[in-house]
Amino acid sequence: MELMLLSNSANHGAERLSHARDALAEFYAGRDVWFVPYALADHDGYTQVMAEAFARSGLRLRGLHTEADPAATMASADAVFIGGGNSFRLLRTLQRKGLVGAIRDAVRGGARYGGASAGTNMACPTLRTTNDMPIVEPDSFDAIGLIGFQINPHYLDPDPHSTHMGETREKRLAEFHEENDIAVLGLREGAWLRVNGTGVTLHGHTARLFRRGQSPEEFTPGARFDVLGVPLTDSAR
Repeated sequence: MELMLLSNSANHGAERLSHARDALAEFYAGRDVWFVPYALADHDGYTQVMAEAFARSGLRLRGLHTEADPAATMASADAVFIGGGNSFRLLRTLQRKGLVGAIRDAVRGGARYGGASAGTNMACPTLRTTNDMPIVEPDSFDAIGLIGFQINPHYLDPDPHSTHMGETREKRLAEFHEENDIAVLGLREGAWLRVNGTGVTLHGHTARLFRRGQSPEEFTPGARFDVLGVPLTDSAR
């Protein structure tokens, strides 16, 4: 499998996806990319914005929502990118359109998968490490399951000067590990993972790995997570 999983698509003061422009061009070279816009309500507008961003990488992007049978389209697709937004809305739509299995089968058959934010959450075994509000109820938390670990996009470090009394991201992930025994990688803004059949490599920025019963570990670009005993794929699927 070939995956590119970004923490984010937009950075303050920069063009959308500019931080990964060259990497996207290389990853999708020679392929037409089907864009999945279901995390936002305005599918046409979202597709247009992302198509313009992909064009700056020399890539053609088409909206999967325009197809009469999106699941059938995925059967012959050779590339897909799932955009960010509300991950609960995204997952419910994927489930109800038969796209969870269709995308999984396409990627395992050779299609390249990219995602940002909620789209990166979809590559995980479950939705459980999203940052989003549950504005709708999906049929289950089971996501596409292309990798064997969880990702927390937009990971934020605790601010020692903050007076906010709510949970930090680190605290929420500690609560996750009170109930679940699966590694979680916190991707900071500007970071992404490049996944292939033999490895998981960090690019762009730093990340923090959380595992049950262990102290968090820091990693810099170039780190390989598959050599740490973190499962590469979700073998349960």
